[in-house]
Amino acid sequence: MPYSKYKYSAMACSALILTGALTGLAQSKAQKPTADTLRSRTLEEVNVTGVRQGYIQSLPDVQGTFLLGGKRSEVVRLGEIDANIAEKNARQVFARLPGLFVYDMDGTGNQMNVATRGLDPHRSWEYNIRQNGILTNSDMYGYPASHYSAPMESIERVELVRGTASLQYGAQFGGMLNYVTKTADTTRRFGFETVNSVGSYGLRSTYNAIGGRVGKLTYYGYYYRRHSDGYRQNAMSNSQAQFVSLQYQASNRLRLSAELGRSEYVYRIPGPLTEEMFAQNPRQATRNRNYFNPDIWVPSLRLDWQITDRTRLMGLASAVLGARNSVMFDALANVPDTLIRATGQLRNRQVDIDRFNSYTSELRVLHTYAIGSVTATGVVGVQVMNNDLNRRQLGRGTTGSDFDLSLVAPFGRDLHMYTNNVAFFAESQFHLTPKLTVSPGVRVENGQTRVRGTISYYDPLNLPNNIDHRFALLGINAQYRLSPEVKFYGGWSQAYRPVIFKDIIPTSVYEQVDKNLKDATGYNAEIGMDGYWQGLHVNVSAFYLPYHNRLGSLVLTNPDGQNYVFRTNVGDSKTKGVEALVEAQFVKTNAFLLTGFTSTAYVDARYTNARVSTGTDNKTINGNQVESAPRWTSRNGLTARYRTLSLTAQFSYVSKTFSDALNTAVALPNGSKGPVPAYGIWDLNATWRMSRRFNLRGSVNNLLDKSYFTKRPTFYPGPGIWPSDGRTGVLTLGIKL
Repeated sequence: MPYSKYKYSAMACSALILTGALTGLAQSKAQKPTADTLRSRTLEEVNVTGVRQGYIQSLPDVQGTFLLGGKRSEVVRLGEIDANIAEKNARQVFARLPGLFVYDMDGTGNQMNVATRGLDPHRSWEYNIRQNGILTNSDMYGYPASHYSAPMESIERVELVRGTASLQYGAQFGGMLNYVTKTADTTRRFGFETVNSVGSYGLRSTYNAIGGRVGKLTYYGYYYRRHSDGYRQNAMSNSQAQFVSLQYQASNRLRLSAELGRSEYVYRIPGPLTEEMFAQNPRQATRNRNYFNPDIWVPSLRLDWQITDRTRLMGLASAVLGARNSVMFDALANVPDTLIRATGQLRNRQVDIDRFNSYTSELRVLHTYAIGSVTATGVVGVQVMNNDLNRRQLGRGTTGSDFDLSLVAPFGRDLHMYTNNVAFFAESQFHLTPKLTVSPGVRVENGQTRVRGTISYYDPLNLPNNIDHRFALLGINAQYRLSPEVKFYGGWSQAYRPVIFKDIIPTSVYEQVDKNLKDATGYNAEIGMDGYWQGLHVNVSAFYLPYHNRLGSLVLTNPDGQNYVFRTNVGDSKTKGVEALVEAQFVKTNAFLLTGFTSTAYVDARYTNARVSTGTDNKTINGNQVESAPRWTSRNGLTARYRTLSLTAQFSYVSKTFSDALNTAVALPNGSKGPVPAYGIWDLNATWRMSRRFNLRGSVNNLLDKSYFTKRPTFYPGPGIWPSDGRTGVLTLGIKL
């Protein structure tokens, strides 16, 4: 459908929702308040104890100013599960989220690398990543990876809304992943919490938080430090994080909030391995002077105003500021980092520095209204983004071995990626019957990205590049509650993903970039059922995700008969699958509880209408499996809880994937391309909740010491095999005062 038709359909849908909301608002204003003549009585306190039917619940239909009914959503409460929190072990923390694929390549627990539905898990960049509802993606249009990485000790729960959330959150296919931090005990003026961990390979970390309430002001803050020598050689990591939150309750209806979060770490990168190296010793390193260092600040201001009983307004201004730094000897795994015979010195390292300046402002209004006998809840709003990503690469660094970003020669690439984008959105939940809710919505995006700067090996006349982002995204969700415990849900929502910096930059003089690059477009469609029956919880959904305008490279010939690499849109992919979570209580007494779960997904992600370069020519890849998209992902666990002690045994299985679109079946000797074999991992986790003030966690990860890997990167941190951690142990003590 042409953009103009989308535009007029979107305007009509938006006008309908906005008209209904304003009509309801006028009705609510016209109603006169009546005096409250009922007598009040203070009841005595009642304590209720029990066990949740399932560890995973859905988000409410309305949360704050967000509409979530009819979408698949899940909430993971970290205090209720046995998992390795100290090392951010994603396969344990997110075990009950079916289909979640994890890159276990960081090795040190600094970063989460997760995705669902056949998307790329690199730094979770297919998601709209948030902390307390505040965007933390470094640059949604230039480098959407979330380099900001708060400690898991600080997180109270994690909220996931799958792909049909694009109308609510914007440019992404994966959905929204929100990390909700712990909050202060508002019944106390001062409270203190400390969480301290020790573990294998020199792991030690400390998390210390204070919080409380003084009058109308609630405060919370933490300080975190962590060190690990790493499972692999030369894999040392030092990280730190700070956070402060202030909330001022001006009245019962008005709250003002300010937050400032920071995360920073220096990771010594051990380098990729070849096939032979991995077979000999997966713990060995090929590099000893490569480093990665993101240092990110996320400030925000928020206003929450309950204007009337029916109307709520939320205003938010936030930023992502900081840098992504690296200094590396960047080469294939079989190229050793050795002395140059002529000089007797090591080679100069490459320095790359990204500087993020990303600003987001959002205004949302939620209103409950009625059209005849149909009640509805509508949301309208606007989001403005203004980003400047300064990417400086190919700097000639020192010949030393320490973390040093100084240069002996200037950067070979010094570029800016400026983006201005405005999005208008409207969505409404119509309660057609007491059981049936239908939620249509629209989002209109209008923006442009401008690439400017210099590349030493590239013709300056070919460099300037403008990319327009103009979309009218439509969607509709529905939900039918068969009973309070059972619901059916489903929806369809269009989505897009902007062309990012790495797709625009030519990597050599032999490469050119298409000036007519198109953003990726497509949609998410899903249908599912979520229900509870006497200790049994089942959430099963089927989905379909077409992904158009994938980026890649082709080999073309210029008028002089010379071949060159052309970066452009190379084709489409289609992904379909089933996601199933089953949780059950097998035995339940006053003192003992035995539960189990299986979180399993089948995903079929394949290329269609696509071709890519093989190095010397182009090859059709129709029917090939999309990279890093396992056919089967299954995590299964059994938890035994006796009074305050619980023990969880978990088995995780991930089927084979490929590292490239050509589906290279036989691995290259240098390890850069080939299959990623299937693997199965056992983990043991225990928690002793000694009292309200003390708890003790213990983990044995990869119990059988399985040698495996999850990815062969084609870019950072270097082509080749990146082994995951073998058997490790962690002990964590938490104290609240």
